[in-house]
Amino acid sequence: MNLEQYQKFTAETRERRIAWWRDARFGMFIHYGIYSCYGRGEWIRMREGISREEYLNTANTQFNYKSGNAEEWVNLAKKAGMRYAILTTVHHDGFALWDSKTNKYNSVNYGPHIDIVREFVDACRKHGIRVGLYFSLVNWDHEDGGIACIEDMAARERYLTFVDNCMRELMTEYGKIDILWYDGPSPLRNAEEWRSIERNLMIRSLQPDILINDRSLVEEDFRNCEDNLVFGPLVGDWEACLRFSHTAFGGVDHPATLPFKDNAHDIVKSMTVCQYGGGNLVYNIAPNADGSIDPYEKETLETVGKWMARHAEAVYGPTKRGGCGANGISTSAQRGNKVYLYNWIWGGTFARINGYKNAPKSVRCLTNGENVDFRYENGVLYFNNLPEKSPDDILNFAVFEMDFGDEEPIYNLVPANMIQFMNI
Repeated sequence: MNLEQYQKFTAETRERRIAWWRDARFGMFIHYGIYSCYGRGEWIRMREGISREEYLNTANTQFNYKSGNAEEWVNLAKKAGMRYAILTTVHHDGFALWDSKTNKYNSVNYGPHIDIVREFVDACRKHGIRVGLYFSLVNWDHEDGGIACIEDMAARERYLTFVDNCMRELMTEYGKIDILWYDGPSPLRNAEEWRSIERNLMIRSLQPDILINDRSLVEEDFRNCEDNLVFGPLVGDWEACLRFSHTAFGGVDHPATLPFKDNAHDIVKSMTVCQYGGGNLVYNIAPNADGSIDPYEKETLETVGKWMARHAEAVYGPTKRGGCGANGISTSAQRGNKVYLYNWIWGGTFARINGYKNAPKSVRCLTNGENVDFRYENGVLYFNNLPEKSPDDILNFAVFEMDFGDEEPIYNLVPANMIQFMNI
């Protein structure tokens, strides 16, 4: 099957397969592995030149995952209002977190002697969270996974067979998998060299409902933008992958990185920016070596979850990419003929927005359920008689709903009255 045929094949079922993901909007990423013992990031083995002997010794002496901690991760995801979770089954260091017969370098043979993927998947099903598995194509540990497989066809064949067999284990031994999140398509240079179409067809034959991201160098079901919210170049379905610590995704020294961490306001604001762009937010935690969650990350996500529960109507469900606008202290998202205004900073008893060419039929504050006194004049919406303080006592982050009834809301980024004002 060539690329055109493959893309036609996946497109035939995409709308059915991806509907839940568009509704979910918010997920958890979990970066966990031997690197969690060091506190200096998930790339530490390469960046510090750590030998396999030292890394294995660290696995056996410090990588002490406690059975049941995967349920703590998933339970936190549910409390945070997340609808899916993604676990690093194997990161670039090549250490697998499942009972692999293909990759003997795993958490059952070393370290905790536990199939962590099994515990994660079981916890997701218990708590009604969709299951996502991360898989790194690059592998620093496999002898054929480096530059050897670029020119050595025998090495490439051995390595691709290894990857295929790992993938077949993950797709057959853990029940239904909702998301495959590829990473690290290196050192091979394109989908043809990776045999991505053939592998993904095999995966789809085993998991017909699965969603696959675009990091096997094939345009698949959704795209990722990692560590940023730049959605302009992206088309179709997309997801921002962000993290608490601005220093690393996994294996962070939590007390040392606290000054560099997001707070609950940052996370909710990022979510609202994704809403405006029509994308999802998957937010990362970095468990400790024993799999426990840092108290700051736990408390922060629980606070986010309280805000999400209060404003669920404005959070879940697909939104129109770049639909409508807001003012300088808020952003917006359009769902059908409704526009939600996420108010980052409360401006007092009065607010206004310029740029709408038509007036909403009604405005209410979702946070307290009260109707808002408003008027529309010369392209400007005025909200009057608002409370002096934000009605949101969780994050001071209120949400308004503007309902345009049977009309499509029409908004111009540079409104007509400003074009005239600026004489352009």
